[in-house]
Amino acid sequence: MISSAYEQIALQELREWQAQMQKEPSLMNHLARGMQQKLNSFIPEKVHQAITATIKQMIRAVLFGARHTTGKPATHDTLQEKEAAVRDRINFYKTTAAAEGGITGAGGILLGLADFPLLLGLKLKMLFDIAALYGYPVDDYRERLYLLHIFQLTFSSQQQRREVYLQMVDWETQKLHLPEDIHQFEWRTFQQEYRDYIDLAKIAQLIPVIGAPVGVVVNYRLVQKLGTTAMNAYRMRWKEQQLLEQSASKTDNGA
Repeated sequence: MISSAYEQIALQELREWQAQMQKEPSLMNHLARGMQQKLNSFIPEKVHQAITATIKQMIRAVLFGARHTTGKPATHDTLQEKEAAVRDRINFYKTTAAAEGGITGAGGILLGLADFPLLLGLKLKMLFDIAALYGYPVDDYRERLYLLHIFQLTFSSQQQRREVYLQMVDWETQKLHLPEDIHQFEWRTFQQEYRDYIDLAKIAQLIPVIGAPVGVVVNYRLVQKLGTTAMNAYRMRWKEQQLLEQSASKTDNGA
């Protein structure tokens, strides 16, 4: 049952976030997406396949490795307690990612390129920690797939974001229809949307002199954005669970 003032505020923030996720793409969104798709069409298919395979293997390594270094699901009693712990972890990863971005940004092109896999690993590890703090078992394949949906929801165009969001609503039902193997996940769309989303911001990190401060700011904001998305994604599941429990209680009382 939703009762505390904190929960009411969290629900209001969730409703505002859900409205943003379901917004129709603007004219500027369409133009930007069209331009990016045109640029992607100039990239040889073999390059697309190589990038997709690389990102797929990087993410699979984190997904199946991080579960062994992530704590057991937390048992915090209230949403407020859970989210206090979640915010602490997000702040930790924001600081770590900012420091990493500053170091690689100051190191020129070679170190700047190294930022991509390092930041990707940090962001995915943060999602594992957040899932555990909300009480979800990250050793469950379906929970790890939910993490990929959160990641994709954060770093996609508005059109793709709406599609991913709809796949996450009523997750307890949605997960019953998931593919049996993570290889069946839409990796090509995942990597292309992610790459398109961060390309402009990260290119500036490769420029001498300004690379370090750009790396600090960009990494900090990217991790913050991912953390905010994750919190609302798990709030959505919390709300759905509350409604299920209320419905079950009414059924029991009626019986």
